[in-house]
Amino acid sequence: MSRTAWAWAVVVLTTVALAATFLVTPRFPVPVPESGPPATPFGWAGQLSLVAGDGMRGLRDGAGAVARFDDPWGIVVAADGTRYVADAGDNNRIRRIAPDGTVSTLAGGREGFADGTGATAAFHTPSALALDGDGNLYVADTGNHAIRKVTPQGVVTTLAGGGGPGFRDGPAQQVLFNGPIGVAVDGAGRVYVADTYNDRIRVISREGQVSTLAGGDGPGFQDGTGDQARFDTPTAVAVDATGVAWVADLRNDAIRRIGPKGGVSTLPLQPDLDTQAAPRRPLALALTHDGHLYVGELSTGRVMQVMRDGRWRALAGHLPGQRFSRTAGLAVDAAGDVHFTDAGSHRVHRIVPMAAAAVAAVTPVGPAPDDPLPDTGGRWPLAPQDGWHEVVGTLGEVRGDYQGESRHHLHGGLDIRGDVGATVLAIADGKVGSPSAAWGFDGLGEGLAVGALAYIHMKVGRTPRGDLLDPARFQLLHDLSGDPSRIRVRRGTRFSVGDALGTVNRMAHVHLSLGPPGYERNAIALGFAGFTDVYPPRIDEVALFDTLDQPIDAKQDGRIVVPRDLQGIRIVVDAWDQVDRNLPRRRLGLHALGYQLLHPDGTPVPGFETPRMTIDFQRLPSDDAVQVAYAPGSGITVHGSAVTRFRYSVTNTVRDGAWAEGAWQPASLAPGDYLLRITARDHSGNEAQARRDLPLRLL
Repeated sequence: MSRTAWAWAVVVLTTVALAATFLVTPRFPVPVPESGPPATPFGWAGQLSLVAGDGMRGLRDGAGAVARFDDPWGIVVAADGTRYVADAGDNNRIRRIAPDGTVSTLAGGREGFADGTGATAAFHTPSALALDGDGNLYVADTGNHAIRKVTPQGVVTTLAGGGGPGFRDGPAQQVLFNGPIGVAVDGAGRVYVADTYNDRIRVISREGQVSTLAGGDGPGFQDGTGDQARFDTPTAVAVDATGVAWVADLRNDAIRRIGPKGGVSTLPLQPDLDTQAAPRRPLALALTHDGHLYVGELSTGRVMQVMRDGRWRALAGHLPGQRFSRTAGLAVDAAGDVHFTDAGSHRVHRIVPMAAAAVAAVTPVGPAPDDPLPDTGGRWPLAPQDGWHEVVGTLGEVRGDYQGESRHHLHGGLDIRGDVGATVLAIADGKVGSPSAAWGFDGLGEGLAVGALAYIHMKVGRTPRGDLLDPARFQLLHDLSGDPSRIRVRRGTRFSVGDALGTVNRMAHVHLSLGPPGYERNAIALGFAGFTDVYPPRIDEVALFDTLDQPIDAKQDGRIVVPRDLQGIRIVVDAWDQVDRNLPRRRLGLHALGYQLLHPDGTPVPGFETPRMTIDFQRLPSDDAVQVAYAPGSGITVHGSAVTRFRYSVTNTVRDGAWAEGAWQPASLAPGDYLLRITARDHSGNEAQARRDLPLRLL
């Protein structure tokens, strides 16, 4: 090859290489200094610890373990280890958690819109937080449709917005946002906003000009540049060192990437373990120093690690006994530790790397068992609110599916019969906490969550004809064909007792749920005007089975003969309940069951001084428990008018949200005659008296 040809070859190769640097995104584009934190490992094992919050909704400063939050959402960590938390709900404060765990209030104290210092300032449902290099906080003030700035001294000013919901770019004091939930700040001082209900990502320049980086008119799912791209309810944004913005695109179940010029692409998520359920409803984001992500989920409460190439793995919240209700805010400190808020549980947690061979310590998760119930005053969700209505289903009852499986899932709430088209009414004052509080448009399971309560089986925000009940609270969205497709209710929307929430759909009842996801409580504990239950539960049969599910029914002298060499015995109780004034066919499930072994004279066998209460539906366990709580032959395939059969496996344990299989070991008793006594109790405290005893003979 000639010298000229070599020269041209060099020119061409150099040109191609330079072009590639602009056209190709490297796998790990964020520069990592040679000194400083090491690269973030993938799939590291974390140790969970409680930072603050006793699990009870409220307001209390002080030591972390006894402090109280209402709706803790956004979180950031300063260089000195101080954490700041946006506490929404009824608190509407920016809380400060010192390095020693002490909680105090930096700014805010009432729901409203006011600049000022400390308690003189007012917020309305503060959500995400961001921290700049000077220690200033930026707050997505969702209910005020504004972005606020808080100095380290607690001086609050309005950076942009505040003129009510809408969409308008331009000078900061003239722009309009629509319920912004996410906020971030880059190294140059530009503030990025996840303008949630405008389905856009906006940028506030240092000069106070607001522009739209990406997103168009209305929700959708489309990659592209600028307004050609579409998001659906973006709730979090984070900006890395290269100027790339990462977005939690909630209702698209996606993580989106926005380049500095507004080009939007979707991160292809690849699970590290095939057994892990795909990410659903990403809610919160945090970036590591080397540009990887942590993601908090709305649907499952998991905290996930997501690499820039799309690989992901659950870090926390996926193990038994470690369920989070709503991982709303995430932050990473200089050491790489992960800090997050669990909004539905009123707690703040931390995840640190677990030492090799260490045993994970138990830390409190979820809301406290005695978290105060909403003040309902005995009201019903149907008119008359102070009069009796028929209860047709309670928490923990067995339910089937439409394919013939009679033990498919556990019923999760309280069903109250209502006429199709009747107005569903709020039973307590409440505030919408979820960014996506309404679901299931025009489906049988359509519902709305307001505070700790969810109202299901209704046309949310609409009359039977589909007209909006209150356009200020309910936004009706349309699809590309112009047909109604969804109802939106903004985070921060308030409802008062008696406000119309929707109308009963063709399910002909209101399903009332109490408590955050994963920690649902028995709604009958709320108390309802005129609701009485003086009838004790009915026991139809007590039966014994061996480990192969073969019945043990041979008798001597009227007693069931039990061979002592059996490896385990399963006790099955066929029982049901009924409440006052209900139709006779309305059989309801029981609240608690257990068993006790007695001598023939009625004295307890040692170890059975009190009944072993194995089943308790004060709190709903996962659906995995349905075939542990109930024996074959239970249930009906679908909700309907047929009589439901409840056959409880009382030697298994289902209580406090957990479950485990078990058996009675007859070899633990000496040969002889005994009495097996069943305790079957409804929520009103009535206990079955008839047919509760089964005489036994152990041989």
